[in-house]
Amino acid sequence: MEAMNLYPAIDLRGGMCVRLEKGNFSKETVYSKDPGAMARRFAEAGARTIHVVDLDGALAGKSENLSAIKAILREGGISIEVGGGIRTYEQIEGLLSLGVSQVILGSAAIYDPQLVERANRDFPYKIVVGIDAKNGYAAADGWEKDSNLTAEALARRVAAAGTERIIFTDISRDGMMNGSNIEATAALYQACGVPITASGGVSSLEDIRRLKARETDGIEGCIIGKALYAGAFSLSDALKIAGEV
Repeated sequence: MEAMNLYPAIDLRGGMCVRLEKGNFSKETVYSKDPGAMARRFAEAGARTIHVVDLDGALAGKSENLSAIKAILREGGISIEVGGGIRTYEQIEGLLSLGVSQVILGSAAIYDPQLVERANRDFPYKIVVGIDAKNGYAAADGWEKDSNLTAEALARRVAAAGTERIIFTDISRDGMMNGSNIEATAALYQACGVPITASGGVSSLEDIRRLKARETDGIEGCIIGKALYAGAFSLSDALKIAGEV
């Protein structure tokens, strides 16, 4: 069995590391006022890539936490992927020029299919699409709006546009510590054939074991957020199970 990728998450709001419940901005917990130090901690534990979301950017439709993103790059010293409010080609170029390894397109994948196609063509291996689903339908604008596209239809569309990895979040599980929606994640892979990163709800080492056991269903890794901040388990222990160290 190959190693499964683990992506510790840093969600940024007002320059601080926070977690939300089900994407609800009124249910926010601040875990650190120093994103750079958090990135360093993850790197020292053995992480290879950090998943960074600009929550303010997701609402505003433009990057709002660039200074924090720079601090994460500088102090973590490892690869990072960044999402949240990235809607234009120029934003993608700007983040990549800072040293971001991969850019995550979320709402843009719903609203601007041509951008996804162009970005995949011009920046191979640098573009990831985030599909955040509520009741089976893709949500947009910081999860504030529902689209009329099913998650599976969107996955097929971005796969046809050359996307090489999709991050799938079941919004009902995010920040709730009640386990990943493995079946929906596997079904998304069946629909599009693109490797899927599971996101939302990982709460125990057993969740990671269950996800790893389904790698033949196209689940290439998972994002871990609240469980790490709440101390449910250590990143180093999670990495051992994933086979990264």
